Amino acid sequence: MSDPGPADTVAQARRCIAAALATDPALAELEIEAAIRHVPGKRAILRGRLAGRPAVVRQFLSPAIEPAQREWAEMQRAWPEMQGRRFRIAEPLHFSAVANLIVVQAVPGTPMLELLWQSAPETRARWLEPGARWLRRYTDSSETWTRARPAGWLGRAERAAAKQPFDELRALEGAILTELHRLAAALEAADWRAAISHGDYHPNNLLVSDARLTGIDTGGSARMPLYKDMARFLMHMGRRGMIPSGRRRLGVDAQGLEAFAEVFALTETERRLALPFMLGVEALIRVENAGMTRSRVKRAAEMSRAYLDDVRGLGPI
Repeated sequence: MSDPGPADTVAQARRCIAAALATDPALAELEIEAAIRHVPGKRAILRGRLAGRPAVVRQFLSPAIEPAQREWAEMQRAWPEMQGRRFRIAEPLHFSAVANLIVVQAVPGTPMLELLWQSAPETRARWLEPGARWLRRYTDSSETWTRARPAGWLGRAERAAAKQPFDELRALEGAILTELHRLAAALEAADWRAAISHGDYHPNNLLVSDARLTGIDTGGSARMPLYKDMARFLMHMGRRGMIPSGRRRLGVDAQGLEAFAEVFALTETERRLALPFMLGVEALIRVENAGMTRSRVKRAAEMSRAYLDDVRGLGPI
């Protein structure tokens, strides 16, 4: 399948579906209404209906079928556990191998980070514990203890830091790498917990509707250390200057950090080594692009300095 430009996304999806009807007749009930997002060479996200139900279509633009198959398999694994009243994922509706697309339920709600910015500052922190509890529900059934292997994550952080385009951040990230080497050396003799995690767990991948939280965009789900998604959630807010409780710890919201520690019943080793290590990794692997605004760079630098102050304060490990 050719890669459409944004303006042709809907038309291309409709042509692909029409061509696949003979092999997958269920697609006859799929209507494409509008494009939501287009990532060239990777995927198109579209709004539509399947048999009259509001739906979101994830069309994979690469000819490889394996990414769609893996994502669908993970949805099938998670859905029986993630359809509660409070914590859910979008219901998987249909997978078409021939059209290389997945159809899921269209979920009402406001992305959590958007909701936080809209909310009165004194009310924001109430969403931190539910955010931790959604992730706990998702990972609970697949959790295992295993020997910590920080080297691969450290290498990933080093490669990302080498691409940092801003001098101010590059200097801070060099200092963070020094601390990550210290934490990694201590982790080599420890165990940590791993589970099938969301893979891209940031607050805008949680839709809030009343008290219900629905996780979306689970395509990056894989077995990884539990602390990676905690760090992604907290650092995504921290580097944007969103500190719901008004208190920072390790560069992120202190109450959010405690919420994850309590909900997951983290051990002292997990609190002092594993989670601080993964927060530092997450601080580095999301590289700011050269077109980033000055205010955004300033907030990222503030986050990095706060992380360094606290991780150094952990003392000898």
